Amino acid sequence: MVKVTAQEVNALRKKTGAGMMDCKKALVEAEGNIDDAIDILRKKGQKVAAKRGDRDAKEGFVTARTNDAGTIGYIVSVNCETDFVAKNQDFQAFAEKVMDTIVANDPKTAEELSGLDFDGNTVADAMISQTGVIGEKIEVGSFERIEGNAMGIYIHPGNQVVTIVSTNKANGDVARDVAMQAAAMAPIALDESEVSKEVLDKELEVGKDLAIQEGKPEALAENIAKGRLKKFLKENTLLNQMFIKDNKKSIKQYVAEAESGLEVTGFRRVALK
Repeated sequence: MVKVTAQEVNALRKKTGAGMMDCKKALVEAEGNIDDAIDILRKKGQKVAAKRGDRDAKEGFVTARTNDAGTIGYIVSVNCETDFVAKNQDFQAFAEKVMDTIVANDPKTAEELSGLDFDGNTVADAMISQTGVIGEKIEVGSFERIEGNAMGIYIHPGNQVVTIVSTNKANGDVARDVAMQAAAMAPIALDESEVSKEVLDKELEVGKDLAIQEGKPEALAENIAKGRLKKFLKENTLLNQMFIKDNKKSIKQYVAEAESGLEVTGFRRVALK
């Protein structure tokens, strides 16, 4: 049996994130060759991933960052099966390392993210390797990218809900307030113009059916449905929502009053729960 040193085991652990005993066994099996040991650990991860492929990975860690210029924002969630793993520091460090890769390479889609280089392999391979290390299904749950002249980020304690707001010019306090609003109130769109026709039609249909069930004539039910749709849009579009810090004004009013010419141009929100 080949003897491996503690330094060799530690070096492999730093490269892969695997446990000390797993690293030692892999190095022994690989007769001390670190590259072969990495392949052994990857294959172990593939076996575990295959066994856990049908499991739900609904827990995890969500993080956000911008590029150096502050003009592109990213959100990524790395998902796992249990809250216990989600709170593990090594797992969270892995998620932040995925974000390092995102910022360095500026992927436009989740598919592009999966193929990025990650310590000599791909991000997708890294997820499989982590599955072997941790023993749970690990995957990228969500990836969001947004562009703008300036960004505001809000990460709710616990890293389960994260939002980014883009603005036409920098105003960190306002952008963070609006990002906090988006985190708390979960809007479906920035304003009415971004709500899909399918959603509008569905809300009108539901509103009309509800009015008819309440005994209203069909002609009147249509007007009632339109009123309910208006209320729905006010409550579910970010700029029209009432500001959680001052419910006497909408977000649009708050932003306009905070700084002349300031506008919110978009937002992204990722929530695990």
